[in-house]
Amino acid sequence: MASLSVFLASLFSTHPTSRTLKHRPVFGTPLTNPSLFSRRIHSSTSRNLNYETRVAYTSTTGSSVGKDDHTNEEVEVSSWVDHLQKEAQPYAKLARLDRPIGTWLFMFPLTWSAALAATVGSLPDFKALAVLVCASPLLRGAACTINDFLDRDLDKMVERTKLRPLASGTVTPFQGLCFFGFQLLLFHGILLQLPYNSLMYEALYVFLLSTYPLTKRITYWPQAYLGLTMNWGAIVGWHAVKGSLQPSIVFPLFLSGFFWTIIYDTIYAHQDKEDDVKIGIKSTALKFGESTKEWITGFAIACIASFALTGYNAALGWPFYAFLAAAAAQLAWQIGTANLSSPPDCNRKFMSNKWFGTLIFSGILLGRVFS
Repeated sequence: MASLSVFLASLFSTHPTSRTLKHRPVFGTPLTNPSLFSRRIHSSTSRNLNYETRVAYTSTTGSSVGKDDHTNEEVEVSSWVDHLQKEAQPYAKLARLDRPIGTWLFMFPLTWSAALAATVGSLPDFKALAVLVCASPLLRGAACTINDFLDRDLDKMVERTKLRPLASGTVTPFQGLCFFGFQLLLFHGILLQLPYNSLMYEALYVFLLSTYPLTKRITYWPQAYLGLTMNWGAIVGWHAVKGSLQPSIVFPLFLSGFFWTIIYDTIYAHQDKEDDVKIGIKSTALKFGESTKEWITGFAIACIASFALTGYNAALGWPFYAFLAAAAAQLAWQIGTANLSSPPDCNRKFMSNKWFGTLIFSGILLGRVFS
């Protein structure tokens, strides 16, 4: 990916802004917001235009987090992106290459369905899995790029995001769109290596990720639309292996991921609810308010039930249900222990979803082998 970033830099050369920059976004720190479509990051300072950074982070002195409970200290931080050529760094950060959680969340529905489509008693098609894994960072990077393009004026109004590449002018809107198109072109080229590739499903994927950023302006349910976007991969992954769809298996798998997305992105959205109110952005975190845990508990029950139906319809073996029980426990832990008034804790719970996704994938893989 580093060589890709250098190549992009030669195409879309950028120059630092002429004014003195007092702040730079920091990535890879314990308190950064790593959401795949994140608009906000915690405030930071930069000593120079080569992204050398110092970040003030918050440590709590009690179980309850409040304004008076914080002490600040400065810590030196660095990211592998900071070692790329200076011209490539804005594009790498625009694609969130150094924050992989979003790539994981895009990848899981793709790989779940590809593993589920394997022949009974067999391992999945490793070529198809490898292609889908390689395509995921490009899909996620394109999603982040178009999100930042559409949100660039909103980001300027938020102290923590006003110096993001598109909001600050480090990358121009035209360059951002070109970068978006370039990532999609590579994504399409990789998908052509699949046993079966549907241009229709691929086009719908691009449509969903391109229009998602607009939904938070018009509805309190953008997390539901994000659920459609993230889990479209369940359809693409199955079709990539089978060349057709089996609704009795694919549809409940899609629903499982849909409910899961609402859960983790609602927890994530609680980090930004105060800023969202100020600038007029809607979310299920604001919609559910004090009843958030009751709502996401209901979605968790629906999620696990849909996974169980998927396994039953696909005739998966007993290992699937053992891993599903572990995944249900992980989800219960997230919901039960989440401190929705603490952005750092919401961030930790959001990040932990890579383990939920891994448990489900392991269950499908072994469940198919022992079916």
